[in-house]
Amino acid sequence: MSGFVSSSIGKKFFMSITGLFLVVFLLVHLTANLALLFGADAFNVVSHFMGTNPIIQVMQPVLALGFIVHIIYGTILTLQNQKARPENYSKVQNSHQSSWASKNMYILGGMILTFLVIHLINFFWKLKVTGSPLLTEVNVDGVDMENAYALVAGLFTDGTMGLVYSALYVLGAIFLGLHLSHGFWSAFQTIGWSNDVWRKRLTVVAYLYAIAVAGGFAIIPIFLNLFA
Repeated sequence: MSGFVSSSIGKKFFMSITGLFLVVFLLVHLTANLALLFGADAFNVVSHFMGTNPIIQVMQPVLALGFIVHIIYGTILTLQNQKARPENYSKVQNSHQSSWASKNMYILGGMILTFLVIHLINFFWKLKVTGSPLLTEVNVDGVDMENAYALVAGLFTDGTMGLVYSALYVLGAIFLGLHLSHGFWSAFQTIGWSNDVWRKRLTVVAYLYAIAVAGGFAIIPIFLNLFA
């Protein structure tokens, strides 16, 4: 088992498994975030549920571990591939057979990680650790809960800085979509759930999923700036 884990195939396998796990998480996270489009009460109820549900709380460290494993194996494999490349590898990579996203997965991953850190500092850290004056409790249908909507919507709509953060958020969504457009079907191929027929189908699904996720996240700051 240890030999498999340390092998190149093993690293690709675990990176693919964690990647597919994160794909599922993104869908759940996006669904929760889209409640912002339905007003303060809707988002506060969803945020309260996500923050108090015991299953969600157990999954948070598992999610963090998934991110860490994905990043570590992605870094190791990228460095190994760079060392193993012949001098003319770049010419091969520049062929029409490889998409821009597939040739820049690690760079896209680094950009997504940078955005994720900024996102965590502005939202998760304030919700879970430091708090914020904006999180003053509100009552929704008889239940007291933090006003997470004020914190999130406020960051997107706070004058010039809100526009800057909104632009960064949209850019982060685009980077995420590009990363998913290759990573989604590639993960299935790595674990052996792909062939010539299913490769084409999975590629289509990957593009549709990437567009849906990127578009879903991007529409949030745009909507809040126009209608909140």
